[in-house]
Amino acid sequence: MESPAQVAIQPSSFKPLGTAEEGPKRARNPRRWAAITTALIFVSIMLFLLTARSLQIIVQAHGDAGISISGGLYLPFGDRYLLRPGEYLITATAPGYHPLTSNLTVTKQDSQTMELVLRPLPGKLFVDSSPPGAKLFIDGEEVGETPIKALSAEAGQHTVLLQAPRHLPLEQTLLITGRSIEQQLSVALEPAWADVSIASLPVGAAILVDGEEVGSTPAIVEIIQGERQLSLQKRGFSSWHQSVTISAGEAQKLGEITLQPASGVLYLSSTPSGANVTVDEAFRGRTPVTLDLKPNLNHKLAVFKPGYRPHRSQLQLAAGSSTEQTVKLVAELGQVRFNLSPETARLVVNGQPRGNGSQTLALPASEHTVEVSLEGHASVRRQVTPRPGLEQVVTIALQTKQAAKLARIQPEITTSLGQTLLLFTPGKFTMGTSRREPGRRANEVLHSVALSRMFYLQTTEVTNAQFRLFQSKHSSGQIEGNSLNREHQPVVRISWHQAALFCNWLSQREGLPTFYSEANGIVTGHKPSATGYRLATEAEWAWAARMDKGTLRKFTWGDSFPPTTAVENYADNTSAYVTGRVLNGYKDGHVASAAVASFPATHNGLYDIGGNVAEWVHDVYSIPPPNGATRVDPTGSQSGDNYVIRGASWAHSKIGELRLSYRDYGEAGRDDVGFRIARYAE
Repeated sequence: MESPAQVAIQPSSFKPLGTAEEGPKRARNPRRWAAITTALIFVSIMLFLLTARSLQIIVQAHGDAGISISGGLYLPFGDRYLLRPGEYLITATAPGYHPLTSNLTVTKQDSQTMELVLRPLPGKLFVDSSPPGAKLFIDGEEVGETPIKALSAEAGQHTVLLQAPRHLPLEQTLLITGRSIEQQLSVALEPAWADVSIASLPVGAAILVDGEEVGSTPAIVEIIQGERQLSLQKRGFSSWHQSVTISAGEAQKLGEITLQPASGVLYLSSTPSGANVTVDEAFRGRTPVTLDLKPNLNHKLAVFKPGYRPHRSQLQLAAGSSTEQTVKLVAELGQVRFNLSPETARLVVNGQPRGNGSQTLALPASEHTVEVSLEGHASVRRQVTPRPGLEQVVTIALQTKQAAKLARIQPEITTSLGQTLLLFTPGKFTMGTSRREPGRRANEVLHSVALSRMFYLQTTEVTNAQFRLFQSKHSSGQIEGNSLNREHQPVVRISWHQAALFCNWLSQREGLPTFYSEANGIVTGHKPSATGYRLATEAEWAWAARMDKGTLRKFTWGDSFPPTTAVENYADNTSAYVTGRVLNGYKDGHVASAAVASFPATHNGLYDIGGNVAEWVHDVYSIPPPNGATRVDPTGSQSGDNYVIRGASWAHSKIGELRLSYRDYGEAGRDDVGFRIARYAE
């Protein structure tokens, strides 16, 4: 037995596939393949024809247009194309037009149409004009001067304007064909002038049209149409002027114009200047003045000025000549004695300083402006006219600025309603009263007040008649059968706001700045600097009612109580059934309110300040702190719930109520509360 290592491995037989042993080889069939290809092409065409849609493409252009489509298969049939639905890019071209490329969407609709409008290329425009050099405007834009060659112009209708100096403008409409087609525009501009024949006697006069020289006479000149100023000028003769209307192309003949000898010219001045001048007794102005005089004639010249001797002379000037003359006027003097006080005051006459203090001056006998001034004093200006041979005395005493200010302010004014207001010049004083005074109330705290602004205060309380001019339907009513509503009785049953609005109404009536601020008919505050009508401040009311030569009165009649005569309208014996309380033994003759000013005025000229009706004053009610700093011109808060009431009324009788330091407060109207008006003097 052989060992495994000795056994040889023998290869088996191998026959490749497709060898002759498998049978005879099949030959290829070309006809078969051609048939298959033809069938495929036929199927594709049929499929395209069955799914394609008809598209008509219309191109708006002169001449033949070319169409190209990209993005898919298409079949052209004249102006129709077969395309399957989808997106394509189409391009149209034609000679003389800009190419047009557009997106094309073929839908499933059987028949479709697409219109393409090609934009023509610009045309070429050739323009010439007679005369050349005309400016050419196309659609309002300047494009050059003629002649213009090969101007590129977009196709379409355009407005063409040609303008040339001294010619009429020509405007017309021009249709540009475009498509690079050349077009020619030739125009002849018509002249904008007319020939004007001008002659003069003598000849050789310069011809001016609107101030510009264009020739000399005789001549035919071309003048532009319109309204023209024509002038002829020749030395020694007066200028000739005439306005002429020129129409283009219409010749005119002005004939022979006779020039007049020129006036002589006199340049006249005087010392001093400003003198009146007459020629042949006709006024000709004030020096310095230029005078045109008829030549070769004697003229009477007069020069005169107040305070100076008149100058009279005769003169004659040659034609076209000119001369200058200065007339020195001789002053007619008058003596003026100026008595000035203080002696250091400065005197100025017609703007010229004349020294200080009293002096005598010789001044021309005409009006002079005199001013006297001194630092810290109000200047005085006056007009003074001296008289020859007669000495005048002018006395001027300067006042300090404060004194002058006081002098300018009227001590009494009257409103448009007939109300009288007196001027008060206040100062520093103490309001309130001592705790030891009988009848004193806790709200009458002593405090220092300084009033720096002068003010006016009405002498009486506002009456029903006066208030009804503001609110025509207001009624003050009656009490226990006693009327409070008669015209001359004080108005009552009004709130503080109604009284303040009355003040604003009266200010507006007289053109004064209103003191109270308003919003929708409601008082919202006040303007302390305003000079319109208002209610008196509490401090002003106290000053006017109490101040008497440096001391403060306790009652309107003095310091003793009770009054011994009828000094005010209080609750007397006849008022018991109305008030329930009376001032024993006192008789004033009125149960309720009396007509204003029924009782004597106080020491300060005020009526009913301490009686008849109590009065609204301006301030919001408050209790001042004791020992506080001095308050200057206090007007109180801008707003509040209650307002101060000062003074007694026909319903009061107790010692505490009748004192002038008595303070009350409220907001609504009462049958014993009215008001009087006030305002600042400046």
